[in-house]
Amino acid sequence: MLEKDIEKSVCNYAKSKGIEVYKFVSPGHRSVPDRMFILPEGVVFFIEFKATGKKATLLQAREHDRLRHIGCHVYVVDDIEIGKLTIELELKIHAHA
Repeated sequence: MLEKDIEKSVCNYAKSKGIEVYKFVSPGHRSVPDRMFILPEGVVFFIEFKATGKKATLLQAREHDRLRHIGCHVYVVDDIEIGKLTIELELKIHAHA
């Protein structure tokens, strides 16, 4: 499945759960994750979307590791159902935050 189709479906699912979704760009920082998600409690996490079977590039993986090192949750998603489960996981983790 194409990256754009996975991204659109997962983002629509997140929005249906009350999560704010932003296209994430950061001038001066290459290879940042595709989308930033903000839960109603203000918790932020990121998803890098890939076509089915594809992996993050080396530069993307380094940026993801940098963000994880400072405490951010960063996911790489190449499947709609995995993306939806990721959304549910974050909602569950932060349900009592």
